[in-house]
Amino acid sequence: MPIHDYRCTSCKSEFELLVRSTTAPQCPHCGSSALERLVSRVAPAGKSAGIIAAGRSAAAREGHFSNYSAAERSKVKR
Repeated sequence: MPIHDYRCTSCKSEFELLVRSTTAPQCPHCGSSALERLVSRVAPAGKSAGIIAAGRSAAAREGHFSNYSAAERSKVKR
């Protein structure tokens, strides 16, 4: 089930929807089925590792390690 980006032609809102092949998408704001499918934005290459590292260091500064696996927690200095 792919996620698609849409723009409603009635209320001009943009949103993402998880669409099944058997359902017709509707705007979550106004309920209209007059939608325009948009080209999805792609995450820039190489950026996700940096985002994960920044999130983990922020979590470590705050004192929680819930986003680390058990093996990774044993390697982290406390």
